Amino acid sequence: MWFIFALLSAVFAALTSILAKVGIEGVNSNLATALRTCVVLVMAWGMVFLTNTQGGISDISKKSWLFLILSGLATGASWLCYYKALQIGEASKVVPVDKLSVVITLVLAFVFLHEQFTAKSLIGCLLIGAGTLIMVI
Repeated sequence: MWFIFALLSAVFAALTSILAKVGIEGVNSNLATALRTCVVLVMAWGMVFLTNTQGGISDISKKSWLFLILSGLATGASWLCYYKALQIGEASKVVPVDKLSVVITLVLAFVFLHEQFTAKSLIGCLLIGAGTLIMVI
């Protein structure tokens, strides 16, 4: 089931890039990011209430709060940079560079989460890196 959600995530991320590139024309990238974030906020809280999971807020540990806040800050920084890059660059070049996050995530997961880094992971990282380089040159 995780694969289906991951695949849907990729499809929606692709749509996000194309829709954002069209929508950001003539709009300050920071303002566009803020507007998009408001929509995401409403949608996320809508899902919380739709699934009746709002009661779980009091069960969140201090450690989880800290890391969720840090994750939110990282997301915000990522979105601000992404929208600025998308505004001044071509979507077909910005998106592949943004997807280097896959390689960076694998390395960070190995270093900080002690996840396994296999020969398959290394080959995948090299291919993603090479593919990105080929697409942006």
